[in-house]
Amino acid sequence: MTLHWKLVIDAGDPHRQADFWAEALGYLVEDNSPLIDELLRAGQLPEAATVEVHGRHAWRGLAAVRHPDEPHDPQSGTGLGRRLLFQQVVEPKTVKNRLHIDVHTAPGQRDEEVARLVGLGASVLHTIEEPGGSWQVLLDPEGNEFCVH
Repeated sequence: MTLHWKLVIDAGDPHRQADFWAEALGYLVEDNSPLIDELLRAGQLPEAATVEVHGRHAWRGLAAVRHPDEPHDPQSGTGLGRRLLFQQVVEPKTVKNRLHIDVHTAPGQRDEEVARLVGLGASVLHTIEEPGGSWQVLLDPEGNEFCVH
């Protein structure tokens, strides 16, 4: 049996992280506003639990991105397949990631992709050159390491 999963990433600003990773991966930022608006109208959700992002209600401490080809629940906006969920935490990142994302480019396109990602807010940490290959290690806007191959 295949299990349904998502990768959850701690973030200081989950909406900024969602915007970065959606652009980086060609994913879509999940739009949870229909569900949030319904809960607000019904008095089941305090306004303080929400924030306005891109002109619509969003969860204050959560934001997710999903693969555009994967199904989603139209009522809640929640992706039902490959997705990243960013959850707000108060403590800053202090040590190296134990888990990271690898972004794979088309042959010969790594430098262009790195430049694009830097334009979105990433920064280059260093380049790895090994007999089996080379890649660049970047930092996302909150300092999380990821690799571009």
